[in-house]
Amino acid sequence: MQQPGMVPVGPGVYASWGSRFGAFLIDYLIAGLVPVIAVIASIILESSLKGCLGDSACRAAREQARVPLIIALLVIAVLWGFAAHIFILVKEGQGASPGKKAMKIRLIREETGRPLGFGLALLRRICHVLDSAACSIGYLWPAWDAKGQTFADKVMRTVVVRTE
Repeated sequence: MQQPGMVPVGPGVYASWGSRFGAFLIDYLIAGLVPVIAVIASIILESSLKGCLGDSACRAAREQARVPLIIALLVIAVLWGFAAHIFILVKEGQGASPGKKAMKIRLIREETGRPLGFGLALLRRICHVLDSAACSIGYLWPAWDAKGQTFADKVMRTVVVRTE
């Protein structure tokens, strides 16, 4: 029997705000680490072009070598970010993004207990605009909501539950 004031544990129990936030951080580390490194590298390469202040021949040689590399790094950043977000959405549509899997939580439809699928996961991601409104209070809402839902979860009728 559950003791009053005790937090229930085990599979099917609503996920805590902390575990949801941890999953978010892991997913965005996956999606954002390569683009951040690529952008930083391109900034460093760009700043190295400034070493030829008055020498146009030096500057032209450096630009010829570095500019294509800078463009390639920025293209890699954009492609990785896009592909990673699609990958995360596909996995989230199946119930658990890499971050959710690591945090041992799962995204399901409230009525059926089944995963959303890619289309509804994408629509849920779009609905997160509601969470961003009013100083992003919707992202904090799960901390005190009985079901641990964001505004997007309420609209989409989804819940995040623990798997263990």
